Amino acid sequence: MKSRYDQNEYELSRDLLSQIHRYGIVGVGTNLAGYLVYLGLTWAGVEPKLAMSGLYALGVGVSFALNRRWTFGHRGRVGPAGLRFGAAHLLGYAINLGMLAILHDALGWPHELVQALAFPVLAIYFFLSHRFFVFPDRFGR
Repeated sequence: MKSRYDQNEYELSRDLLSQIHRYGIVGVGTNLAGYLVYLGLTWAGVEPKLAMSGLYALGVGVSFALNRRWTFGHRGRVGPAGLRFGAAHLLGYAINLGMLAILHDALGWPHELVQALAFPVLAIYFFLSHRFFVFPDRFGR
């Protein structure tokens, strides 16, 4: 017979896997669409950091709406969660911009490759920041 502690651990593990799955669906969909638009914009002559910046702002709004309710089941107040979300995304933006500045501008890597490498780095950062900082109420924190 499982103890109450074992049952709670199982539910937390199952919940975490479910969240990772939903987060992946949202992330892959929005990032793939964003990356294709990014490639189109840069192919049309838009400077890479400008293209990334404009798409970043659009992606933040879509991500908040989808991840708040569907991925993390957040039922708390929208305002404070939105402020935390904005703060987390400002840091994410800085990480992305820094990667472009260092890897593309300073080291000469192709900007397409840098943006492709930024996706997994930012996905891990955002999942952790959303789960524990932006939408924490479901976890008793």
